[in-house]
Amino acid sequence: MAPEVEGLLPAIQTRWSSRAFSDRDVTDADLHRVFEAARWAASSFNEQPWRFVVGRKGDATHADLAESLLGFNQQWATKAPVLILGVAHDKFLHNGTPNAYALYDLGAAVAQLSLQAAEQGMTTHQMAGFDHDKARKLLAIPDEYQLGTLIALGYQGDPATLTNEHLLSLETTPRSRKPLEETVFASWGQPADLG
Repeated sequence: MAPEVEGLLPAIQTRWSSRAFSDRDVTDADLHRVFEAARWAASSFNEQPWRFVVGRKGDATHADLAESLLGFNQQWATKAPVLILGVAHDKFLHNGTPNAYALYDLGAAVAQLSLQAAEQGMTTHQMAGFDHDKARKLLAIPDEYQLGTLIALGYQGDPATLTNEHLLSLETTPRSRKPLEETVFASWGQPADLG
């Protein structure tokens, strides 16, 4: 959980990128709600360029997504009851021109998905550590879709289930962020006065 900041939405406070997942299944209704949250994200020209490929533990899609994971992500993410691949169409449908904001829009949809999951008591963990070519081939993703992130979704489990010391350390370290003075400027390099 994040350190308390007055006025923040509760889902922002509780959102956590867990690496330890419980065996608890995600219901159809809960999964439907997280995708509804993603569906209502803002996008350039209301294009909604995102598409999600979802696998549930035990099905072929989950196995394909798990197989595309790299490195230590395979040690923990395969235990998540749901794996999701977010992709974005790289051209505007209304005129066929390149959509330079497609991945940005996908990111907005995934952020809303993640916050909805947190609101429902679940955890998500977004990963860049997967083989894009393998995922594209295994899931037959057309070339006009850019691959974004692979997301593990489920309920937080006991960190002690992580046998790798590095993973356990990452799981139990308190959340932190850079101070706003390092990221919000009035002019380049000059912190904005936010009171």
